[in-house]
Amino acid sequence: MSLRICTLYPDLLGTYGDGGNALVLEQRAKWRGFATEMLSVKAGDVVPIADLYCLGGGEDGPQVRATELLRSDQTLRRALDDGAVLLAVCAGFQLIGNSFSAGKDRQVEGLGLLDIETIRTSEPRAVGEVTADVTAPTLVGLPPLSGFENHGGRTRLGSAVLPLARVTTGTGNGFTGDEGAVSGRIVATYLHGPVLARNPQLADRLLAWALDQRELAPLDDELHDQLRRERGV
Repeated sequence: MSLRICTLYPDLLGTYGDGGNALVLEQRAKWRGFATEMLSVKAGDVVPIADLYCLGGGEDGPQVRATELLRSDQTLRRALDDGAVLLAVCAGFQLIGNSFSAGKDRQVEGLGLLDIETIRTSEPRAVGEVTADVTAPTLVGLPPLSGFENHGGRTRLGSAVLPLARVTTGTGNGFTGDEGAVSGRIVATYLHGPVLARNPQLADRLLAWALDQRELAPLDDELHDQLRRERGV
């Protein structure tokens, strides 16, 4: 049996290289001896059943189109109900919520997979490096996250959704100093980089969930750890 990893609409939500997250997941699974099957769904394709889905970042128009396609297909929702894992980044983070801003005066209905709302404010666009301390109970033990943000929206979390982390540098969600969101097996964040290349321990936690493994065999991440030390993360 192969671990099925699916990148959703890289032709719409591939602006910031977030497709690299699926590659990180694939490689770290293979290094541990797990068979993997990589799937890539372009706009108009049928969404397959997978164990782990990745949504990336993109501009307003493609973000709205991706939302329409996922609402029409419904496979992602059914897969999540059956225990699949989802990593949603930036535009992907926003569109799985209740609503998001897609322009100066346009609020668009999201997929409602997370109880969150994203709006535009008068604040400057959030652009730059981010560091954040992980606070989500299901991800306890992970080291601080690092990444790059580039978004105009500010995201409020509902009472049933927990923040992924607490910002130490950068903006994150805005409003309360939190970054990202976690609910069940959904992890959402504004961090690019790609986020899993810069935070491989987060990749491992997502893999463990998808593989129903309590822990995964350790890997030699010394080069990555050395880079984090050099950058003061």
